[in-house]
Amino acid sequence: MAAEQAHAIVIRTVPFSETSCVVTLFTREFGKLRALAKGAWRPKSAFDAALDLLSICQVLVICKSSGGLDLLTEARLDHRFRVGASLPAIHGGMYVAELLDALTADADPQPELFDVSEKTLLELSDYDGAEETIGALVVHTELAMLRIIGHTPALDRCAECRAPIEITGRTPFAMLDGGALCGRCRQGKHAIVSVSYECMAALQHLAAPTDFWRTLTLPPRVAGELRAVMNAFLTHFIGRRLKVAPLLSFKPRPHGARPS
Repeated sequence: MAAEQAHAIVIRTVPFSETSCVVTLFTREFGKLRALAKGAWRPKSAFDAALDLLSICQVLVICKSSGGLDLLTEARLDHRFRVGASLPAIHGGMYVAELLDALTADADPQPELFDVSEKTLLELSDYDGAEETIGALVVHTELAMLRIIGHTPALDRCAECRAPIEITGRTPFAMLDGGALCGRCRQGKHAIVSVSYECMAALQHLAAPTDFWRTLTLPPRVAGELRAVMNAFLTHFIGRRLKVAPLLSFKPRPHGARPS
């Protein structure tokens, strides 16, 4: 069986033996693959240190036609995720990888999802900008991922009756029913949170396919509410809380300060 070439993001690695590992890749061509990399941790291997978490690489993989692990035969590093001055950026990158794993099935190609994830990881690698902006980027990425897989929350129309919603005060947001609700459809629903005008406006802006997140400035109260809404929505959608989610706290850093 011939090896196939693919553009890949390393989203998980686990040991298989002293020198080998099982690597989970999200590839642009084949979707999510779980492959055995024999000898990956030997000093001289065919993987060129390309299998570090969050690395972007070109791989050669032999895809199995039935159950079992695929076989990774070669990997060439395109971009290593660089740990810069920002710990929140590292957490953001780890979260993107975990979310990508949780939202996708094996062998289901979704090139647009790959492109969104790759762009975000490149932004976060060696990040040295404003840390509060990372929070906006992560939410923008979450909403883009949900849109691509067909599960974006309703933000300007009622998730139940599809009537337009005018955001003037606090809005009922249904975790189980897919987003914002009008007053009529709110009755009798469970798992509802009341979302502020500022938070709803931020969600609408960040759901747009633009780089608005770069210039969005949110007060800490609104940023915290935004993170809480997305954590709750994704927990209900996926069925569990992601492990990295509690680390997503993006507070402003004093100018010129570096993490200790």
